[in-house]
Amino acid sequence: MVMKRLLTYISATMAALSLCLCAAAQEKIGNGVEIDRTVYNFGDVYLSAGPLECSFTVKNTSSAPIAIYSVVSSCGCTNVDWTREPLQPGKTGKITATYSNDEGPYPFDKSLSVYISSLQKPLVLRIRGVAHEREMALEERFPEAMGPIAFKTLSTNGGNMEQGNFRSDEIEIANISKKTVKVDFKKISPELTITPSTITIPAKKTAKVKYTVKASRENWGKTWVYATPSVAGVEYSPIGIWTITKENFSNLTKEQKDNGSRPVVTPSTTYSFSKVKAGKKVQATFTIKNTGKTDFEVYKADFDFEGATLASPIPVIKPGQKATVTINLDTTGMAPGEGLVIVRLITNSPSRPLLDLFLAGWID
Repeated sequence: MVMKRLLTYISATMAALSLCLCAAAQEKIGNGVEIDRTVYNFGDVYLSAGPLECSFTVKNTSSAPIAIYSVVSSCGCTNVDWTREPLQPGKTGKITATYSNDEGPYPFDKSLSVYISSLQKPLVLRIRGVAHEREMALEERFPEAMGPIAFKTLSTNGGNMEQGNFRSDEIEIANISKKTVKVDFKKISPELTITPSTITIPAKKTAKVKYTVKASRENWGKTWVYATPSVAGVEYSPIGIWTITKENFSNLTKEQKDNGSRPVVTPSTTYSFSKVKAGKKVQATFTIKNTGKTDFEVYKADFDFEGATLASPIPVIKPGQKATVTINLDTTGMAPGEGLVIVRLITNSPSRPLLDLFLAGWID
């Protein structure tokens, strides 16, 4: 049902928004806090391995002491410990997590909410991986084969990031051949870095490369970056990484945030249309009023269905003013039954940096 999909989408979106920057070499969180990573990926593990342990290193880059007040796990399957004494300027502390690894042969993704004295909101860390009941062949674990090498997927979700920051994580590559291979990454997007860009993998083994996607004010919302793997001069299909980039408000004071733009959508963020035959065009209209104290601006509109487009650019809305947003929807290609199209506006509003509009109806 549309409502079920809408609720699922909202839950997933809120979970994604809670993520901070992903794994990187010493990431700047702000307010004097740096951390070596915010995601620890165990990759493929087996239930027989028992509990899994990982750690995160926090550094105080400010001129005053900071303290890790508390670390709260999202479930009882993960135990945590952390440095209890205050961190003096330039010093580091550790957060250690132990996952029980006894929840069955499934993917796992657990969060840790870290409360630090200098941060206004908790820093969210994640531990994830895929637990297997039995040992699996490389070809099973890495189904996307390209000649002698294979990947788990050709499209990777890099997550959300803010302007001025970056997202990093690792991509694992399998050598499914019987000989050692050298993999070169070519045609790398300008915002993407692959380290190392050349890697040698023994026969029937795996190796990891680190990717880093940098935010760019030329790119907002959902953006793809690519790199093309090459072996012995043969180039294969590019692998893609997508991120969602939003504005960075971390340097604003509370007063500046309170005085920012504040959009209110009327009569609702959902436009409901009656039963239509597939292929018919639908036009949805929303009214946005800026109840804030500065101009409201939309940097970009993303659509989860290619048949949806803006009828015209969204204007800058002055404080106290309104503007109409019209979306044209060509239902060609939509599956029969209840349908939902999501339009995401990437904005300059501290209260609603990502503003979602919904078109819901029945396709005959």
